[in-house]
Amino acid sequence: MKKPLIITIERQYGSGGRTVGEMLANELGIHYYDKELSRLCSEVSGINEDLFIDADESIKKNKLFKPARKEGGAYKGELFGPKDPDFISMENLFNFQAKVLKDLAKSESCVIIGRCANHVLKDYDNVTSVFVHAPMDFLIEQAEKKQSRRGEELVKYINTTNRNRADYYEYYTGHRWSRALNYDLCLDCSKLGFETCVEEIKAYLKVRYGNDVFDNLSGAHTA
Repeated sequence: MKKPLIITIERQYGSGGRTVGEMLANELGIHYYDKELSRLCSEVSGINEDLFIDADESIKKNKLFKPARKEGGAYKGELFGPKDPDFISMENLFNFQAKVLKDLAKSESCVIIGRCANHVLKDYDNVTSVFVHAPMDFLIEQAEKKQSRRGEELVKYINTTNRNRADYYEYYTGHRWSRALNYDLCLDCSKLGFETCVEEIKAYLKVRYGNDVFDNLSGAHTA
């Protein structure tokens, strides 16, 4: 495959989507992008990294959020310059983030977590989009490994986090976050396990791009 290989992963909180993404990136020897994207966006835009971190996959808690949404989603791709009053608006922060995602899709093979990357890169034929989900009991089991919350408090946290991600996705894309038609693959980690999810993604990539898809990955990152 001459073009970079891009895998985007949207995931429910506690589903293991981030774990699957990390494992996949490690197996393929390519870069894994999650929190690092805020730094890259700051470097490209000159805007303080903290603003990108605050806007990460949540809209309602951010003071820059404007509830009115444009038809078809807020993301239109236009970048506002430093002299524009909307330069540090949430929409422009997302625009810079989209620019970084598009630059990555052209330059190196990688796994990208969240950020509506499947929508931003929907016209790129070298992009495979994945949604990782699981039933609530599995989400709770996995969340308990990282959270001190328990019981109803933890369930509320999981539901709130997933609702924030869904609102963020719908605001910028105009589509439902959990709708299967938005993705190439939808995987239930509770039924498959992390390792099998990774193998399923790799199998899909071979069917779609050919058995030699992993040979000499363009822009591959080596640790």
